Amino acid sequence: MKKITTFMLLIFVFISCKEEAKTPVNEIDERALETVAQPVDSIIEVEVLEEIPVKKSTKQLKEELTAKGFKTFDYVDEKTKDTILMQQYFMAFLKRGPIRGQNEEEAADLQKEHLAHLAKMYELGYADISGPFGDDGDIRGITIYNVPTLKMADSLAKSDPMVKAGRLEIEIHPWWAAKGFSLR
Repeated sequence: MKKITTFMLLIFVFISCKEEAKTPVNEIDERALETVAQPVDSIIEVEVLEEIPVKKSTKQLKEELTAKGFKTFDYVDEKTKDTILMQQYFMAFLKRGPIRGQNEEEAADLQKEHLAHLAKMYELGYADISGPFGDDGDIRGITIYNVPTLKMADSLAKSDPMVKAGRLEIEIHPWWAAKGFSLR
């Protein structure tokens, strides 16, 4: 609403300040144009400010999550005395699967589809973070699902084209993390 009001006010000021031409364009003396130092009309640059999100209280956030079926609990940080909201996520370990006989082209296509699947999970808000491990072990990577149930996380993980093809297997565990904390 604030953006609309500001925009309308700027338009009103711009329109009210603009003068109508008093002389038809075809009657303007060319010598007069040479003496004009400043342009008659000017462009007003308007900086559009992004809306600042309203920070929700821990209680409000907890109520919203509980209403959506998420498991939560809170605790008080001894040092800061802040209430920290913990939320249950689901960590999916993507493990080396039994079917690894795809040729190079098939494996490359599966990898493209796998990455598209993970991007879609992130865009839809189902997964918060995904990534491969840096070694060549049996656990190939992880995805942290931000969904209310193990059943939903398992279903989303098993819809990955690499899992469907048997190149990867899924192992999922409930995992608790502080809501709103970021990686450093």
